[in-house]
Amino acid sequence: MDSQSETHHHELDSVMGTTTRIPRLISADDFKGWRRIVKDPVKITTTIVGRLVDKAVKNYTYEDFEKNEEQERALATLTMVLSPDISKGFKEYKSAKAFWEALIEVYEGNEDMQESHQDMLHQKFNMFNYISGENLEAQLQRFTTLITEMKISRIFLTKSEINKNLLNALPKSWEMNIAVIKKTKDLNRLTLAETMAIIKVCDIDDKQR
Repeated sequence: MDSQSETHHHELDSVMGTTTRIPRLISADDFKGWRRIVKDPVKITTTIVGRLVDKAVKNYTYEDFEKNEEQERALATLTMVLSPDISKGFKEYKSAKAFWEALIEVYEGNEDMQESHQDMLHQKFNMFNYISGENLEAQLQRFTTLITEMKISRIFLTKSEINKNLLNALPKSWEMNIAVIKKTKDLNRLTLAETMAIIKVCDIDDKQR
């Protein structure tokens, strides 16, 4: 597969989802679209002899048809953006909200699964270290990816915890630089981006010596 085809394939995966990743579905700022998906389905009813019953389609008003079509559009939004391999497993769901909640449960898991995933990320964070032969840029990128995953999983660390963990994971040859950074910088205030910028400056200075 050439690079252009591979890029297109990844873009499709992002939109349509894969068997291991939930699809992007609709734009995050399409508030009307999201409201249609996450709100409870509206039952179209009428009262007969004091009892509330489903209204027959032949008795629908224009407003009733509008409500019904809105719900169908919401369900169609979810269905059409899914790849066939995924959508065939969700045919039983007749409302957009039920469909969406099922997708969330399958892809994000229940509370026990989420807790296990958080534990795994905590472990990866605590064990994060330099890999022999790895360049600085690769290590920083790997650490950034891990922190991003933790934020997505609702694991929030202090700036000090993040900065100290990164510094302590740098190669042994960085011992002098690490000591200087810890002594001269306030790790409680520095963002990860600021700390990485300082590390990169140290790296450039070392190479110029």
